Amino acid sequence: MRPGDRLELRGPIGGYFTWEARDGGPLLLVAGGSGVVPLMAMIRHRAAAGAAVPTHLLFSSRAYDEIIYRAELDRRAAADGTLRVVHTLTRTQPPGWTGYRRRIDRDMLAEVAPPPAERPRAFICGPTPLVEGVAAALVALGHDAVRVKTERFGPTGGS
Repeated sequence: MRPGDRLELRGPIGGYFTWEARDGGPLLLVAGGSGVVPLMAMIRHRAAAGAAVPTHLLFSSRAYDEIIYRAELDRRAAADGTLRVVHTLTRTQPPGWTGYRRRIDRDMLAEVAPPPAERPRAFICGPTPLVEGVAAALVALGHDAVRVKTERFGPTGGS
């Protein structure tokens, strides 16, 4: 930067992206990479509140070693039968991996998400293409768009 350079600043993209136990569920949490951070806060709050809200986390990472909070998620899911954690690894998988091996798509969401009739509260966080694709797929599957909340990061495509 030099004196006289012009900048454009933008505020956060997204809407009201929080969940509290009193909001109920079921919950569908979908994360891409570091997008798991605000969703992990929801999972921790859920546990601290003693809420047994059925919760599904679908978490996309590039590789097994890049799964953020992996040990904590494994521990929480093993101890809580109402928390289901599903991983998809998009670039490399360890030997013996039996989970998903692709980007999140409509078919994967149909298999992992609670059915639309259960009216889950969906929270999606990650890179913009993932967030937009998942939100559109959920609505196409019959989920109520009002119950789909998004938070994204990455380039915004400005000039």
